[in-house]
Amino acid sequence: MGEGETRRDFLLITTGVLSAAGAALALWPFIDSMNPAKDTLALATTGVDLSAIEEGQSITVVWRGKPVFIRHRTATEIEEARAVAMDQLVDPQADEDRVEKPEWLVMVGVCTHLGCIPLGQKPSDPKGDFGGWFCPCHGSHYDTSGRIRKGPAPKNLAIPPYEFIDDTTIRIG
Repeated sequence: MGEGETRRDFLLITTGVLSAAGAALALWPFIDSMNPAKDTLALATTGVDLSAIEEGQSITVVWRGKPVFIRHRTATEIEEARAVAMDQLVDPQADEDRVEKPEWLVMVGVCTHLGCIPLGQKPSDPKGDFGGWFCPCHGSHYDTSGRIRKGPAPKNLAIPPYEFIDDTTIRIG
């Protein structure tokens, strides 16, 4: 009687373990299909070489389908951005909190009012009343730190997550 129960217990446990392993193996393709595709993961980050951007020049790159403005700011632009009193800002944020290195401003180039793309990246574009970016759709003016200064936009231009990989390369995302 003791030997039969032990054998039966062993068979029940073995059957249970093998059934669980079989179920896991059968479900794995379904579970794995919920992971993001490789092409989607590739869009999650964007590397940018900054070495070719002259001081005072801006470029636009695409990250997650959105334009990202990268500006190599001049000493004057940095001074202007830092000289603004917080009580003059619609969405108060210090310039130092918006940049990792003062000379490099990296921000999502989408107006926070209705999602337009502000002008100001090209030398011939209007820069608005504060020397930064101007959204002609509804008249939002941004300063040299991408902060809203005038117009209907409720927030500053967003800063995407980014990091410096070395002195001339950043990774956005």
